[in-house]
Amino acid sequence: MNKDISGSDDSEREEDENTVRGNWTNKREYLLSMIGMAVGLGNIWRFPYLAYKNGGGAFLIPYFIMLICLGVPLYFLETALGQFCSQGPINTWSAVPLLQGVGMAGLIGNVMVSIYYGVILSYTLYYLFASFQYPLPWTNVLDGVNCTSPQHVAVNVTSMSVSNWTRENRSCTTANITTSSTEQYWDQVVLQRSSGLGETGSMVWQLALCLLLSSIIIAAVLLKGIKSSGKVVYFTATFPYVVLTILLIRGLTLEGAKDGIDFYIGSKSNLTKLAEIEVWRDAATQIFYSLSVGFGGVTALSSYNKFQNNLVVDTFLICIINCATSIFAGFAIFSILGYMAHIYGIPIEEVTKEGFGLAFIVYPAALATLPISPLWSILFFLMLFTLGLDSQFAGMELITTCLHDAFPKYIEKKRALIAIVTCAFMFLLGLPCVTQAGIYWVTLIDHFVAGWVVLVIGFLEVFGIFYVYGGHRFIKDIEMMIGTKSVWFWLYWRLCWYFITPFVTLIILVLSLAMSMPPTYGPVEYPAWGLDLGWCMAVFCIVLIPATALYKLAGAQGSFRKRLRLLCSPSEDWHPYLDVHRGERYAQERFHTGNVVDDEPSCRTCCIS
Repeated sequence: MNKDISGSDDSEREEDENTVRGNWTNKREYLLSMIGMAVGLGNIWRFPYLAYKNGGGAFLIPYFIMLICLGVPLYFLETALGQFCSQGPINTWSAVPLLQGVGMAGLIGNVMVSIYYGVILSYTLYYLFASFQYPLPWTNVLDGVNCTSPQHVAVNVTSMSVSNWTRENRSCTTANITTSSTEQYWDQVVLQRSSGLGETGSMVWQLALCLLLSSIIIAAVLLKGIKSSGKVVYFTATFPYVVLTILLIRGLTLEGAKDGIDFYIGSKSNLTKLAEIEVWRDAATQIFYSLSVGFGGVTALSSYNKFQNNLVVDTFLICIINCATSIFAGFAIFSILGYMAHIYGIPIEEVTKEGFGLAFIVYPAALATLPISPLWSILFFLMLFTLGLDSQFAGMELITTCLHDAFPKYIEKKRALIAIVTCAFMFLLGLPCVTQAGIYWVTLIDHFVAGWVVLVIGFLEVFGIFYVYGGHRFIKDIEMMIGTKSVWFWLYWRLCWYFITPFVTLIILVLSLAMSMPPTYGPVEYPAWGLDLGWCMAVFCIVLIPATALYKLAGAQGSFRKRLRLLCSPSEDWHPYLDVHRGERYAQERFHTGNVVDDEPSCRTCCIS
């Protein structure tokens, strides 16, 4: 029985409830949590930069093609896996025990990403607190002296001619320098950045306290799991849209806004860019990372759905909202950047950055030039903080979900304690990232762990489910939840899952490795041992996959061929567990649909079911 997306519980039958793990209170909380996880900082500080860099409006063509061929199928796959068996990303691989390491790799990758995401939250909190000052403190840092009038606030993070206060004649003169006031504030005040990864320096206690505060907030929200986090997302998932709308309206009233928007996605679109392979790679990777597939968060949150939830509607709704948010955010960002370029009389290219450069250097400089600048700064950084919180909620909930699945008898009544301990542990892991060398660690983790690792996991997910577990069996599992569908309904999904999605993912993975460049932070290069450490972090995630497979093969009985066939079939507790968990209704439906373990070959490694 399909369910309307309105969130009404009246239309659902009592036997659809999960009395063991619990369910979302209503559909709205689930959708807002999933949207909050998908819509993150990358939508604000990465997509607009990629759009202008790759041809403006022309970039939307490969972007939406990759959404259809890559993003939607993977998102639907992970949602269906979690909802069908009501387990996190590790236990779902009881369907293919040989590949259970895929879930473990995703969990470890999520832990590493959550470390630096927590640090980013500490950056936004620092700027949020600093915004309660007038004038804004980053307008007053250049060479340690005050030059706060708008024409003296440097806004470019590359070499340019800016006004600088000269103490000798007490007047402003022109000097060629390579840093701006906002960049010096970021480097010298916020980060207190050292010269490189090898110079750890001291702890930046202001950031450490902000990291502690964000950890306390996250722990408080997760005390009761999804029952408490589901209430918080009513604010954290919707507030960023309010702020983006306010910033867009304000930006459109400023001189130069039209030039900024034209530069972003308007009349300067360059269709010739579509002939460049890098444009398609950027579109695919942005879709992949923006939807948060691969690390297990989608599977973990959807595991709390009711069995007959309409996950098809959910998938398309969340994916469309996520992509629409990226495009909408670009208008808000570039309208302000166009204004900033206008008042300083410089090309927009010189004020357009991505990542930390946009969020903590360029955009704060632009906000400083507006009337009532503290108000706009408070709104902007509060928006960034809520965006980061939603993503961090999902990451931490994934960890606690996996712990609950592994030790259900011990953890069921200790969720609050587990949430506190998990957040405390993550806080301790994040402390090296708030030293004077912290930004180098954040960049290193982002480059190696949040890069090609997630592509490997995504490829193995599709391969494992459709070429080992069995695509036909998986489709029957989905129909048990949403009802029988026509052959035409499944045509798109079959084409993507069997051919297009794994092929595109593999191509993007190869291109990412082939075109990979060593990470840098500005002009600072990483030492050889630092790069080796980055590769070790990535390899540690991936090596769990073959290591787990070898461990299970060694523990199985019989010949190698018999062991392989056994581990490519659902484990013994897979369907009996579901029979008990889902009740008699599940067992009857499975019997009538013929979805029985022994009905299909045990291993489909080289064939399509």
